[in-house]
Amino acid sequence: MVRFLKWVIITIVIFAGLIIGAAVLVPMFVDVKKYLPDIETIVTRQTGRSFSMGDDIKLSLFPWAGIRLSDLTLGNPEDFEKGPMISVKSFEVRVKVLPLLSKHIQVEKFIVASPSIALVKNKAGQGNWEHIGSPATGDSDKGTKAQSNSPPQDTGTKSQTDSAALPIESLLVDRFAVINGAVSYVDEGGDLSKKISDLNLELSGVSLDKAIAITFDAKVDGKPVSLTGTAGPLGQNPGSTDIDFNLMVKALDQLALSLKGRLIKPLTEQTVDLTVDLAPFSPKKLFDVLGLPFPIEPSDASVLDKLSLKAVVKGSTQAVTVSDGTLVLDDSTMNFSAKAQAFDKPDLKFALTLDKIDVGRYLPSATKNDSGQAAPAKDGAPAVSTGQNGKKTGAYDYTPLRKLVLDAKVNIGSLKVSGLSMTNVTGALTGKNGIFTLEPFTLDLYKGKAGAKARIDVRKKYPATNLSLTTSNVQAGPVIQDSINKDIIEGALTSNISLSMTGDTPDMIKQSLGGKGELKFMDGAIVGIDIAGTIRNAKAGIGLGEATTEKPKTDFAELKVPYTASEGLVKISQASLVSPLLRLAVNGQTSLVKENLDFRIEPKLVATIKGQGDTKDRSGLLIPLDVTGTWEKPKVRPDLEAILKNKLPGTDELKQLLKGEKSDSGEKQDIKDTARGLIKGFLN
Repeated sequence: MVRFLKWVIITIVIFAGLIIGAAVLVPMFVDVKKYLPDIETIVTRQTGRSFSMGDDIKLSLFPWAGIRLSDLTLGNPEDFEKGPMISVKSFEVRVKVLPLLSKHIQVEKFIVASPSIALVKNKAGQGNWEHIGSPATGDSDKGTKAQSNSPPQDTGTKSQTDSAALPIESLLVDRFAVINGAVSYVDEGGDLSKKISDLNLELSGVSLDKAIAITFDAKVDGKPVSLTGTAGPLGQNPGSTDIDFNLMVKALDQLALSLKGRLIKPLTEQTVDLTVDLAPFSPKKLFDVLGLPFPIEPSDASVLDKLSLKAVVKGSTQAVTVSDGTLVLDDSTMNFSAKAQAFDKPDLKFALTLDKIDVGRYLPSATKNDSGQAAPAKDGAPAVSTGQNGKKTGAYDYTPLRKLVLDAKVNIGSLKVSGLSMTNVTGALTGKNGIFTLEPFTLDLYKGKAGAKARIDVRKKYPATNLSLTTSNVQAGPVIQDSINKDIIEGALTSNISLSMTGDTPDMIKQSLGGKGELKFMDGAIVGIDIAGTIRNAKAGIGLGEATTEKPKTDFAELKVPYTASEGLVKISQASLVSPLLRLAVNGQTSLVKENLDFRIEPKLVATIKGQGDTKDRSGLLIPLDVTGTWEKPKVRPDLEAILKNKLPGTDELKQLLKGEKSDSGEKQDIKDTARGLIKGFLN
């Protein structure tokens, strides 16, 4: 028995020696180059493209099984310009032979030098990468048909196959490299051209049980891009175990993005746990480096010079969450968190806290055309259609909003929008099934407080909106001045306003606006209308005083304006003003569509100065004023005809004026002086 085993061992050694000898001697005596034409013919037939190889070929079988090829080229289809679609200067791979017998793969090197891929889409929309290879025919068709007619396989075995271990014991690659590569893309129909050059990829220490070191760099249209870091280990069952990674991406000498985290069971759970850290950079400089115009021209040239981002992202095919988010834009810092799920709706939830921001700094400066009117909206503004009456009607598709589920919370320490300065802004917006609710929404505004509640219903073609606004002791003058740069009214505003509207364009909203409420101003003034001044000017016109040239202004202690609105027509009834020298009542209406005015102001001059709280039944003469015109050019005129109708002097008094009779003092009065005194009495 021992003798038999001895001969078996000797036989194995002899065969092994013969195999090793053949592996060493065959490459030395076999001329591989003579097979080049056959190889080129086979590849050309299989790909349908011209194929060629250089004659610098080296083959080894032991102790390293390896091959070196040079000058490989794969041509373009006939309908494209001549020249290679793919070319490789050299390709070399070396694998150790003996470890293969025990399922251990040891690769000394895998190097692709100067690969070049030229992708072209012609004007007909066809790509040169399409239809590589001859169509399957014959037996392959039969096999496909047989496979389609075969009974369905048990899907329960799929997960087992996906998670099956590799048919090897170990993997070790000393060096995997792509050197000086290039990729270009040209779209002849779209006049688009992109090029990646100086592409280098290096993987070192490749194995199943250790992290892989990655180094990648290239130039995209001449701009540098790089990636460095580690990934792995892959494990014996790649895809069924977690894969850690720590990568740094740099681009254009401007961006530096750190990605650190873990892929959790990529084949089964398909979940990522990622920390994102985008170092501060200048968006303006980034566009300059790209050679692109900045998309906006902010009114403040110093903004958009610093942007950074940090966040933790956890995601799967079912949901994505963002936590510990911090976004820094110039001198503003925002902390945020978010969650998205049910992507077909989607279902969104987020919360953000912002310390301060001036939105106006980021908006484009207002421009006007030659006519002095605001310039028309640029391309990209929401489209609207024109109805039968020539007015604009909504053309928005609210289908996505009808499916959206939303839960948003916002807190802003200091906010400036359109010139308005606000602090302690707090808002909560929820939405489901096409109904969105804003509640609460509160803020501190110009020494007072303001709040709002809103409900928007987009279930029908046009949105229906209900809005409630409240203010308490808000200084109205600075609000209007900062927002629209006009002096209209001053005073502390306390209000309770309810509005309803239907539509999504200004015209539709104006036509449908309805609601009711009351505005109450304390200790202020109406700017642009001087009731007392109008009366004084009326006196001057008949020789009872001097005309005033001061800026029109009517001071008051209290102004109440109750209103009702329906279909864009706002009616004001029983509005009242209490002033140290005036009492007035206002009635009338204004059209939001036509922007015209039709009001009757009935003021009464009073003899004492007591201000707010004084009785309304005061001495003096009622002097009606008519306010007409438009919002831009209101007209205020005293109704002298009504005055004369209500306060004409008696017959005996007129006779005395005409005859010039003596007064009680015995002196004869001049008729002009007497008339002036009487009219003066009317106006006082």
